[in-house]
Amino acid sequence: MKKYFNSLLYTCLLVTAFTFTACQSDADDNPIVEEETSLAANSTTAQLIQKTVSNDGSFDNIVDGSSCFNIRFPYTVKVGGVEITINSEQDLKLIEKIFDAIEDDSDLLDIIFPITVILADFEEATLNTIEELRELAAKCTEGGGDDDIECIDIVYPVTMFTFNVNSQQTGSVTVNNDREMRLFFAGLEQQDLVGIDFPIELKAFDGTEISINDYESLADTINRFKDACDEDDDDDYNDDDFTKERLDKLLVECPWWVKDLRRDYSVQIGQYEEFKLEFSTNGTVTAVGPAGGTVSGTWETTVTDWRVVLTLQFESLIDFNLTWYVYEIDENKIKLFKGDGDRIILESACDAGKQCTDEQITSKLSECVWIVANNEGTFLQYLKWDFSNMNIHVRNPNETAVDEGDWSIYQGILSFNDLTVEVANYIGEWAIMSCAEDRFEIKRGEEILVFERNCD
Repeated sequence: MKKYFNSLLYTCLLVTAFTFTACQSDADDNPIVEEETSLAANSTTAQLIQKTVSNDGSFDNIVDGSSCFNIRFPYTVKVGGVEITINSEQDLKLIEKIFDAIEDDSDLLDIIFPITVILADFEEATLNTIEELRELAAKCTEGGGDDDIECIDIVYPVTMFTFNVNSQQTGSVTVNNDREMRLFFAGLEQQDLVGIDFPIELKAFDGTEISINDYESLADTINRFKDACDEDDDDDYNDDDFTKERLDKLLVECPWWVKDLRRDYSVQIGQYEEFKLEFSTNGTVTAVGPAGGTVSGTWETTVTDWRVVLTLQFESLIDFNLTWYVYEIDENKIKLFKGDGDRIILESACDAGKQCTDEQITSKLSECVWIVANNEGTFLQYLKWDFSNMNIHVRNPNETAVDEGDWSIYQGILSFNDLTVEVANYIGEWAIMSCAEDRFEIKRGEEILVFERNCD
Protein backbone atom coordinates (compact mmCIF):
# COMPACT_ATOMS: atom_id res chain seq x y z
CA MET A 1 0.00 0.00 0.00
CA LYS A 2 2.87 2.36 0.86
CA LYS A 3 4.59 1.63 -2.46
CA TYR A 4 1.33 2.23 -4.31
CA PHE A 5 0.83 5.54 -2.50
CA ASN A 6 4.34 6.71 -3.39
CA SER A 7 3.81 5.78 -7.05
CA LEU A 8 0.54 7.65 -7.05
CA LEU A 9 2.19 10.73 -5.56
CA TYR A 10 4.99 10.58 -8.15
CA THR A 11 2.34 10.41 -10.87
CA CYS A 12 0.58 13.46 -9.43
CA LEU A 13 3.84 15.33 -9.29
CA LEU A 14 4.56 14.39 -12.91
CA VAL A 15 1.12 15.55 -14.05
CA THR A 16 1.60 18.79 -12.14
CA ALA A 17 5.00 19.27 -13.74
CA PHE A 18 3.64 18.78 -17.29
CA THR A 19 0.82 21.22 -16.52
CA PHE A 20 3.39 23.64 -15.16
CA THR A 21 5.59 23.27 -18.30
CA ALA A 22 2.65 23.66 -20.66
CA CYS A 23 1.56 26.84 -18.97
CA GLN A 24 5.07 28.21 -19.28
CA SER A 25 4.85 28.10 -23.07
CA ASP A 26 1.88 30.50 -23.02
CA ALA A 27 2.62 32.62 -19.97
CA ASP A 28 6.14 32.14 -18.60
CA ASP A 29 5.63 34.77 -15.90
CA ASN A 30 2.51 33.20 -14.40
CA PRO A 31 2.98 29.44 -14.00
CA ILE A 32 0.11 27.50 -12.47
CA VAL A 33 0.88 24.96 -9.76
CA GLU A 34 -1.73 22.63 -8.28
CA GLU A 35 -1.08 22.74 -4.53
CA GLU A 36 -3.51 19.88 -3.93
CA THR A 37 -0.83 17.38 -4.95
CA SER A 38 2.42 19.33 -4.61
CA LEU A 39 3.97 22.61 -3.54
CA ALA A 40 6.03 25.08 -5.46
CA ALA A 41 9.20 25.83 -3.54
CA ASN A 42 8.24 29.51 -3.40
CA SER A 43 4.55 28.98 -2.52
CA THR A 44 2.82 30.50 0.50
CA THR A 45 2.50 27.12 2.20
CA ALA A 46 6.19 26.35 1.61
CA GLN A 47 7.09 29.69 3.18
CA LEU A 48 4.94 28.89 6.21
CA ILE A 49 6.77 25.58 6.62
CA GLN A 50 10.15 27.32 6.45
CA LYS A 51 9.10 29.86 9.10
CA THR A 52 7.91 27.03 11.33
CA VAL A 53 11.27 25.24 11.10
CA SER A 54 13.46 28.36 11.40
CA ASN A 55 16.13 28.41 14.09
CA ASP A 56 14.74 30.00 17.25
CA GLY A 57 17.53 32.08 18.74
CA SER A 58 15.58 33.50 21.68
CA PHE A 59 16.92 31.09 24.31
CA ASP A 60 20.22 32.99 24.63
CA ASN A 61 18.86 36.55 24.47
CA ILE A 62 20.46 37.19 27.84
CA VAL A 63 23.79 37.13 25.98
CA ASP A 64 23.26 38.29 22.39
CA GLY A 65 20.03 40.30 22.68
CA SER A 66 18.57 38.85 19.49
CA SER A 67 15.99 36.15 18.74
CA CYS A 68 17.00 35.81 15.08
CA PHE A 69 20.18 33.90 15.85
CA ASN A 70 22.01 32.17 18.68
CA ILE A 71 25.67 31.82 19.53
CA ARG A 72 27.15 28.39 18.82
CA PHE A 73 28.53 26.54 21.86
CA PRO A 74 31.06 26.72 23.36
CA TYR A 75 31.93 30.37 23.90
CA THR A 76 33.17 32.54 26.77
CA VAL A 77 31.63 35.53 28.51
CA LYS A 78 32.78 37.73 31.36
CA VAL A 79 30.15 38.54 34.01
CA GLY A 80 31.05 40.73 36.96
CA GLY A 81 34.71 40.33 36.08
CA VAL A 82 34.51 36.51 36.10
CA GLU A 83 35.02 34.50 32.91
CA ILE A 84 32.46 31.76 32.29
CA THR A 85 32.53 29.18 29.51
CA ILE A 86 29.07 28.52 28.08
CA ASN A 87 28.86 24.91 26.92
CA SER A 88 25.09 24.42 26.93
CA GLU A 89 21.77 26.14 27.39
CA GLN A 90 21.85 25.15 31.04
CA ASP A 91 24.94 27.31 31.60
CA LEU A 92 22.89 30.39 30.70
CA LYS A 93 21.08 29.95 34.03
CA LEU A 94 24.34 30.78 35.80
CA ILE A 95 24.44 34.16 34.07
CA GLU A 96 20.85 34.77 35.14
CA LYS A 97 21.70 33.95 38.77
CA ILE A 98 24.64 36.37 38.72
CA PHE A 99 22.46 39.11 37.26
CA ASP A 100 19.79 38.49 39.89
CA ALA A 101 22.36 38.76 42.67
CA ILE A 102 23.54 42.21 41.56
CA GLU A 103 21.68 44.57 43.89
CA ASP A 104 21.90 47.65 41.70
CA ASP A 105 20.73 45.61 38.70
CA SER A 106 23.73 46.58 36.57
CA ASP A 107 23.63 43.52 34.35
CA LEU A 108 27.01 43.92 32.68
CA LEU A 109 28.25 41.16 30.40
CA ASP A 110 31.15 41.02 27.95
CA ILE A 111 31.39 38.45 25.16
CA ILE A 112 34.84 37.15 24.31
CA PHE A 113 35.20 37.35 20.52
CA PRO A 114 35.35 35.85 17.94
CA ILE A 115 32.06 33.94 18.10
CA THR A 116 30.04 31.92 15.60
CA VAL A 117 26.33 32.59 15.32
CA ILE A 118 23.66 30.31 13.85
CA LEU A 119 21.14 32.27 11.79
CA ALA A 120 17.42 31.64 11.26
CA ASP A 121 18.14 29.50 8.18
CA PHE A 122 20.82 27.56 10.13
CA GLU A 123 23.62 29.16 8.13
CA GLU A 124 26.59 30.21 10.26
CA ALA A 125 28.54 33.45 10.44
CA THR A 126 31.67 34.46 12.35
CA LEU A 127 31.59 37.75 14.25
CA ASN A 128 34.76 39.40 15.50
CA THR A 129 33.52 42.46 17.41
CA ILE A 130 30.61 43.67 19.52
CA GLU A 131 29.85 46.20 16.79
CA GLU A 132 29.28 43.39 14.28
CA LEU A 133 26.99 41.63 16.78
CA ARG A 134 24.93 44.78 17.40
CA GLU A 135 24.64 45.45 13.68
CA LEU A 136 23.31 41.95 13.07
CA ALA A 137 20.96 42.10 16.07
CA ALA A 138 19.55 45.45 14.88
CA LYS A 139 18.13 43.67 11.83
CA CYS A 140 16.01 41.40 14.02
CA THR A 141 12.40 42.26 14.81
CA GLU A 142 11.85 41.55 18.51
CA GLY A 143 8.67 41.16 20.54
CA GLY A 144 7.25 38.23 18.57
CA GLY A 145 7.26 40.02 15.22
CA ASP A 146 10.18 38.17 13.69
CA ASP A 147 9.62 35.64 10.91
CA ASP A 148 9.94 32.39 12.83
CA ILE A 149 6.81 30.58 14.04
CA GLU A 150 7.33 28.96 17.43
CA CYS A 151 3.86 28.07 18.69
CA ILE A 152 3.61 24.90 16.61
CA ASP A 153 6.19 22.33 15.52
CA ILE A 154 6.50 19.52 13.00
CA VAL A 155 6.81 16.02 14.45
CA TYR A 156 9.65 14.14 12.73
CA PRO A 157 10.60 12.15 10.75
CA VAL A 158 8.86 13.41 7.59
CA THR A 159 9.36 12.10 4.05
CA MET A 160 9.67 14.77 1.34
CA PHE A 161 9.46 14.23 -2.44
CA THR A 162 11.15 16.47 -5.03
CA PHE A 163 10.50 17.11 -8.70
CA ASN A 164 12.37 19.50 -10.99
CA VAL A 165 10.20 20.58 -13.91
CA ASN A 166 13.23 21.18 -16.12
CA SER A 167 14.95 17.84 -15.67
CA GLN A 168 11.69 15.95 -14.93
CA GLN A 169 13.42 13.87 -12.24
CA THR A 170 11.88 12.79 -8.93
CA GLY A 171 13.47 11.88 -5.60
CA SER A 172 12.70 11.48 -1.90
CA VAL A 173 14.44 12.30 1.37
CA THR A 174 13.67 11.63 5.02
CA VAL A 175 13.89 14.77 7.15
CA ASN A 176 14.62 14.29 10.88
CA ASN A 177 14.65 17.79 12.40
CA ASP A 178 14.07 21.49 11.77
CA ARG A 179 17.61 22.09 10.55
CA GLU A 180 17.35 19.38 7.90
CA MET A 181 13.94 20.67 6.79
CA ARG A 182 15.17 24.26 6.44
CA LEU A 183 18.28 23.16 4.54
CA PHE A 184 16.09 20.94 2.34
CA PHE A 185 14.14 24.00 1.16
CA ALA A 186 17.33 26.06 0.88
CA GLY A 187 18.62 23.58 -1.70
CA LEU A 188 15.63 23.99 -4.00
CA GLU A 189 15.20 26.25 -7.01
CA GLN A 190 12.12 28.45 -7.27
CA GLN A 191 10.69 26.33 -10.09
CA ASP A 192 11.12 23.10 -8.11
CA LEU A 193 8.11 21.21 -6.81
CA VAL A 194 7.99 19.32 -3.53
CA GLY A 195 5.60 16.82 -2.04
CA ILE A 196 4.94 15.61 1.50
CA ASP A 197 4.17 12.03 2.42
CA PHE A 198 0.93 12.57 4.38
CA PRO A 199 -0.27 12.12 7.03
CA ILE A 200 2.13 14.06 9.25
CA GLU A 201 1.77 15.29 12.82
CA LEU A 202 2.05 18.84 14.17
CA LYS A 203 2.51 19.55 17.88
CA ALA A 204 1.15 22.80 19.35
CA PHE A 205 2.76 24.78 22.16
CA ASP A 206 0.28 23.33 24.69
CA GLY A 207 1.15 19.73 23.78
CA THR A 208 -1.82 19.14 21.47
CA GLU A 209 -0.96 16.89 18.50
CA ILE A 210 -2.79 17.45 15.21
CA SER A 211 -2.88 15.01 12.31
CA ILE A 212 -2.46 16.67 8.90
CA ASN A 213 -3.58 14.96 5.69
CA ASP A 214 -3.25 17.64 3.00
CA TYR A 215 -1.60 20.97 2.17
CA GLU A 216 -4.70 23.06 2.83
CA SER A 217 -5.09 21.83 6.42
CA LEU A 218 -1.32 22.19 6.89
CA ALA A 219 -1.44 25.89 5.98
CA ASP A 220 -4.64 26.49 7.94
CA THR A 221 -3.23 24.87 11.10
CA ILE A 222 0.05 26.80 11.00
CA ASN A 223 -1.82 30.08 10.45
CA ARG A 224 -4.17 29.27 13.31
CA PHE A 225 -1.38 28.64 15.82
CA LYS A 226 1.33 31.07 14.66
CA ASP A 227 0.20 33.81 17.10
CA ALA A 228 -1.28 31.55 19.78
CA CYS A 229 1.52 31.77 22.37
CA ASP A 230 4.27 33.93 23.81
CA GLU A 231 7.36 33.37 21.67
CA ASP A 232 9.47 35.05 24.38
CA ASP A 233 11.34 37.05 21.74
CA ASP A 234 12.68 39.73 24.07
CA ASP A 235 15.53 40.39 26.46
CA ASP A 236 13.39 39.74 29.55
CA TYR A 237 14.97 36.40 30.37
CA ASN A 238 13.07 36.19 33.69
CA ASP A 239 9.54 36.44 32.36
CA ASP A 240 9.13 32.66 32.11
CA ASP A 241 9.75 32.35 35.85
CA PHE A 242 6.30 33.50 36.97
CA THR A 243 2.64 33.87 36.10
CA LYS A 244 -0.01 36.47 36.91
CA GLU A 245 -1.54 34.08 39.44
CA ARG A 246 1.75 33.59 41.26
CA LEU A 247 2.38 37.34 41.36
CA ASP A 248 -1.13 38.05 42.70
CA LYS A 249 -0.60 35.55 45.51
CA LEU A 250 2.86 36.85 46.37
CA LEU A 251 1.84 40.51 46.52
CA VAL A 252 -0.80 39.99 49.22
CA GLU A 253 1.18 37.55 51.38
CA CYS A 254 3.39 40.21 52.99
CA PRO A 255 4.23 43.91 52.82
CA TRP A 256 7.00 45.02 50.45
CA TRP A 257 9.85 47.46 51.16
CA VAL A 258 10.54 49.99 48.41
CA LYS A 259 14.28 49.46 47.85
CA ASP A 260 14.74 51.37 44.58
CA LEU A 261 12.62 53.82 42.63
CA ARG A 262 13.65 55.64 39.44
CA ARG A 263 11.58 57.83 37.15
CA ASP A 264 12.84 59.31 33.90
CA TYR A 265 16.37 58.09 34.77
CA SER A 266 16.26 60.06 38.04
CA VAL A 267 16.84 58.22 41.35
CA GLN A 268 13.89 58.92 43.67
CA ILE A 269 14.47 56.39 46.44
CA GLY A 270 15.78 59.09 48.82
CA GLN A 271 12.27 60.35 49.52
CA TYR A 272 10.88 56.84 49.87
CA GLU A 273 13.39 55.35 52.34
CA GLU A 274 11.68 52.86 54.67
CA PHE A 275 8.45 53.01 52.65
CA LYS A 276 6.35 49.87 52.48
CA LEU A 277 3.60 48.84 50.08
CA GLU A 278 0.81 46.65 51.48
CA PHE A 279 -1.41 44.94 48.89
CA SER A 280 -4.90 43.71 49.72
CA THR A 281 -6.96 41.15 47.83
CA ASN A 282 -9.70 43.75 47.21
CA GLY A 283 -7.41 45.70 44.85
CA THR A 284 -6.32 48.39 47.32
CA VAL A 285 -2.71 49.15 48.19
CA THR A 286 -1.42 51.19 51.13
CA ALA A 287 1.91 53.03 51.09
CA VAL A 288 3.24 53.29 54.66
CA GLY A 289 5.90 55.89 55.45
CA PRO A 290 8.64 55.54 58.11
CA ALA A 291 6.68 57.80 60.48
CA GLY A 292 3.60 55.62 60.12
CA GLY A 293 1.62 57.87 57.78
CA THR A 294 -0.34 56.08 55.09
CA VAL A 295 -1.50 56.82 51.56
CA SER A 296 -4.11 54.62 49.91
CA GLY A 297 -4.22 53.60 46.26
CA THR A 298 -5.25 50.80 43.93
CA TRP A 299 -3.45 47.97 42.16
CA GLU A 300 -4.26 45.58 39.32
CA THR A 301 -2.34 42.91 37.43
CA THR A 302 -3.08 42.03 33.82
CA VAL A 303 -1.42 40.22 30.93
CA THR A 304 -0.58 42.44 27.96
CA ASP A 305 1.22 41.14 24.87
CA TRP A 306 2.06 37.96 26.80
CA ARG A 307 3.64 39.97 29.63
CA VAL A 308 2.48 40.41 33.21
CA VAL A 309 1.98 44.07 34.15
CA LEU A 310 1.20 45.74 37.47
CA THR A 311 -0.75 49.01 37.45
CA LEU A 312 -0.38 51.25 40.53
CA GLN A 313 -2.45 54.37 41.14
CA PHE A 314 -2.12 56.79 44.10
CA GLU A 315 -3.58 60.26 44.43
CA SER A 316 -0.43 61.85 45.85
CA LEU A 317 2.47 59.43 45.20
CA ILE A 318 2.76 60.09 41.47
CA ASP A 319 6.16 58.41 41.17
CA PHE A 320 4.42 55.06 41.65
CA ASN A 321 1.64 55.79 39.17
CA LEU A 322 2.40 53.74 36.08
CA THR A 323 1.60 50.48 34.34
CA TRP A 324 4.77 48.58 35.17
CA TYR A 325 6.15 45.56 33.35
CA VAL A 326 7.11 42.81 35.78
CA TYR A 327 10.74 41.97 35.13
CA GLU A 328 11.46 39.40 37.83
CA ILE A 329 9.90 37.90 40.93
CA ASP A 330 11.04 35.47 43.57
CA GLU A 331 10.00 34.86 47.16
CA ASN A 332 11.86 37.94 48.40
CA LYS A 333 12.07 40.39 45.50
CA ILE A 334 9.94 41.92 42.75
CA LYS A 335 11.44 44.04 39.96
CA LEU A 336 9.29 46.36 37.85
CA PHE A 337 10.26 48.52 34.89
CA LYS A 338 8.88 50.66 32.09
CA GLY A 339 11.42 51.43 29.41
CA ASP A 340 15.01 52.11 30.44
CA GLY A 341 14.37 55.09 32.71
CA ASP A 342 11.66 53.86 35.10
CA ARG A 343 11.95 51.02 37.60
CA ILE A 344 10.98 49.85 41.07
CA ILE A 345 12.61 47.15 43.17
CA LEU A 346 10.53 45.73 46.03
CA GLU A 347 11.87 43.45 48.77
CA SER A 348 9.76 41.28 51.05
CA ALA A 349 8.87 42.71 54.46
CA CYS A 350 7.30 39.49 55.73
CA ASP A 351 9.24 39.71 58.98
CA ALA A 352 7.90 43.20 59.61
CA GLY A 353 4.24 42.24 59.37
CA LYS A 354 1.51 44.46 57.97
CA GLN A 355 0.78 48.01 59.07
CA CYS A 356 -2.23 48.41 61.34
CA THR A 357 -4.62 51.33 61.57
CA ASP A 358 -4.77 53.49 64.69
CA GLU A 359 -8.00 51.73 65.66
CA GLN A 360 -6.43 48.29 65.28
CA ILE A 361 -3.41 49.27 67.37
CA THR A 362 -5.68 50.66 70.09
CA SER A 363 -7.68 47.44 70.16
CA LYS A 364 -4.60 45.19 70.21
CA LEU A 365 -2.82 47.10 73.00
CA SER A 366 -5.88 46.81 75.22
CA GLU A 367 -5.55 43.02 75.26
CA CYS A 368 -3.29 41.22 77.75
CA VAL A 369 0.15 42.62 78.67
CA TRP A 370 3.21 43.23 76.49
CA ILE A 371 6.93 42.58 76.91
CA VAL A 372 9.91 44.05 75.04
CA ALA A 373 11.35 41.17 72.99
CA ASN A 374 14.46 42.71 71.41
CA ASN A 375 16.43 43.92 74.44
CA GLU A 376 17.82 40.72 75.94
CA GLY A 377 20.28 41.32 78.73
CA THR A 378 18.70 44.64 79.76
CA PHE A 379 16.18 45.48 82.45
CA LEU A 380 13.50 45.96 79.75
CA GLN A 381 13.18 42.25 79.06
CA TYR A 382 11.85 41.64 82.58
CA LEU A 383 9.14 44.30 82.51
CA LYS A 384 5.47 43.85 81.65
CA TRP A 385 3.58 46.69 80.00
CA ASP A 386 -0.18 47.06 80.49
CA PHE A 387 -1.70 49.48 77.94
CA SER A 388 -5.38 49.00 78.84
CA ASN A 389 -7.71 52.01 79.05
CA MET A 390 -5.12 54.21 77.28
CA ASN A 391 -2.97 54.03 80.42
CA ILE A 392 0.53 52.60 80.91
CA HIS A 393 1.24 50.39 83.91
CA VAL A 394 4.74 48.87 84.00
CA ARG A 395 5.41 46.00 86.42
CA ASN A 396 8.44 43.90 87.28
CA PRO A 397 8.42 40.06 87.51
CA ASN A 398 7.11 40.34 91.09
CA GLU A 399 4.08 42.24 89.75
CA THR A 400 5.26 45.39 91.52
CA ALA A 401 4.41 48.60 89.66
CA VAL A 402 7.63 50.39 88.67
CA ASP A 403 6.17 53.16 86.47
CA GLU A 404 2.90 54.47 85.08
CA GLY A 405 1.67 57.02 82.59
CA ASP A 406 -0.58 57.16 79.54
CA TRP A 407 -0.39 56.85 75.76
CA SER A 408 -2.05 58.11 72.61
CA ILE A 409 -1.88 57.35 68.89
CA TYR A 410 -2.40 59.49 65.79
CA GLN A 411 -1.70 58.55 62.15
CA GLY A 412 0.65 55.74 63.10
CA ILE A 413 2.58 57.71 65.75
CA LEU A 414 2.45 56.19 69.23
CA SER A 415 3.15 58.66 72.09
CA PHE A 416 4.25 57.60 75.59
CA ASN A 417 3.42 60.29 78.17
CA ASP A 418 3.96 61.07 81.87
CA LEU A 419 6.38 58.26 82.63
CA THR A 420 8.63 59.38 85.48
CA VAL A 421 10.52 56.44 87.00
CA GLU A 422 11.82 53.19 85.51
CA VAL A 423 11.02 53.84 81.84
CA ALA A 424 11.00 57.66 81.82
CA ASN A 425 13.61 57.64 79.02
CA TYR A 426 11.00 56.19 76.68
CA ILE A 427 8.67 59.19 76.83
CA GLY A 428 8.06 60.64 73.36
CA GLU A 429 6.79 59.80 69.88
CA TRP A 430 7.39 56.39 68.30
CA ALA A 431 6.61 55.50 64.69
CA ILE A 432 4.81 52.20 64.33
CA MET A 433 6.88 50.25 61.79
CA SER A 434 4.76 47.11 61.70
CA CYS A 435 2.21 45.12 63.59
CA ALA A 436 0.88 41.60 63.69
CA GLU A 437 -1.69 39.81 65.80
CA ASP A 438 0.66 39.43 68.79
CA ARG A 439 3.61 41.66 67.85
CA PHE A 440 4.36 45.26 66.88
CA GLU A 441 7.51 47.24 66.21
CA ILE A 442 8.09 50.93 66.96
CA LYS A 443 11.00 53.22 66.13
CA ARG A 444 12.35 56.54 67.46
CA GLY A 445 15.44 57.76 65.64
CA GLU A 446 17.77 54.76 65.58
CA GLU A 447 16.14 53.07 68.55
CA ILE A 448 13.71 50.21 67.94
CA LEU A 449 11.41 48.45 70.41
CA VAL A 450 9.66 45.19 69.52
CA PHE A 451 6.69 44.36 71.77
CA GLU A 452 5.18 40.87 71.96
CA ARG A 453 1.86 40.06 73.62
CA ASN A 454 1.86 37.90 76.74
CA CYS A 455 -1.54 36.58 77.79
CA ASP A 456 -0.37 34.15 80.50
